[in-house]
Amino acid sequence: QVQLQESGPGLVKPSQTLSLTCSVPGGSLIRSSYHWIRQPAGKGLEWVGFITPIGISYGNPALGSRTSISRDTSNNQVTLQLSSVTPEDTAVYYCTRAWESWGQGTQVTVSP
Repeated sequence: QVQLQESGPGLVKPSQTLSLTCSVPGGSLIRSSYHWIRQPAGKGLEWVGFITPIGISYGNPALGSRTSISRDTSNNQVTLQLSSVTPEDTAVYYCTRAWESWGQGTQVTVSP
């Protein structure tokens, strides 16, 4: 199994843009889809969006147009950007390759 690794700032201020990176060893970005999932404390998992093997991205409609997912095949990284964050975006964020391999998650807190 591929071990994914999420990284990014642990603290973001309201109205700013959150940017997270998922590092994928082995260069498999063009062979699989990659999803971002989040889980607020005490709540269930919420799908944030994904990018397809050919590089087309889709975001959860519940998040409006705030979600942007891109990839860097040279560096084997998938990036999530979430704009105009609020405290409701506070959660542990995970990346997963086709719902099979997962990262350990990274805590993001939105606070002034």
